[in-house]
Amino acid sequence: MYDPHIRINKWNVWYGSDHALVNITADIPAKGITTIIGPSGCGKTTLLKSMNRLLDEMAGTRVKGQVWLDGINIYDPGVDVTEVRTRVGFLAPKPFPLPMSIYDNVAYGPRIHRHTLNSRGGNDHDLDGIVENNLRAAGLWEEVKDRLRTSATRLSTGQQQRLCLARALAVEPDVLLCDEPTSALDPIAAQKIEAQLQALKKERTIVVVTHMLRQARRMADYVILLWMGELVETGPAMQVFVNPRDERTRAYLDGDIG
Repeated sequence: MYDPHIRINKWNVWYGSDHALVNITADIPAKGITTIIGPSGCGKTTLLKSMNRLLDEMAGTRVKGQVWLDGINIYDPGVDVTEVRTRVGFLAPKPFPLPMSIYDNVAYGPRIHRHTLNSRGGNDHDLDGIVENNLRAAGLWEEVKDRLRTSATRLSTGQQQRLCLARALAVEPDVLLCDEPTSALDPIAAQKIEAQLQALKKERTIVVVTHMLRQARRMADYVILLWMGELVETGPAMQVFVNPRDERTRAYLDGDIG
């Protein structure tokens, strides 16, 4: 049995009059990697952004239902959205390093969220350790350790994405949401991101949206399949990929639809 970290219950999302997600009910198991798959335009990114309230940033969006994180409905009035987004990190499809040094990119979140000097009574070495540990977690430390004070924009695209991963991890999120995290990368850089996510899943709950079935098969411990805004199938990866219950799942996996 899977211990759910996030529970989605009767979840509906509208963009204006467009009913983008229809009555979605699904669990995201604690730790491991859950992949959200399905044809283009089926609501994958919308579902992902529902899990840390990034939908709040989109004008004309209306929601109904519940998204529970460790027993708390993150859409309840009074919930601190900043705290939700600290606990549930986000990695976008394309890297967007901040216009500052490699070091300051990783240190940015801990400084903002007071995870260093003021909250822990520490010193500059604490921040140094946070930067190094998270660059190591993102598989980037050995490549940048001698140029931490240089601009992050000088890194390659693949390195920038791993830097963004390190930046997301630096605020110690419980959950990491990844929206097509390798779509802008070459195959070698994509392999590095996949490898880091596989290593991180031992300690964190990771949710990955991907349009690549081969990637989902490589990475997934658990799968959610959407079709036209509806949940078609969800379950352990082996069950969904090898013995799907729904004919639409079988047709999508066989390449007949999508």
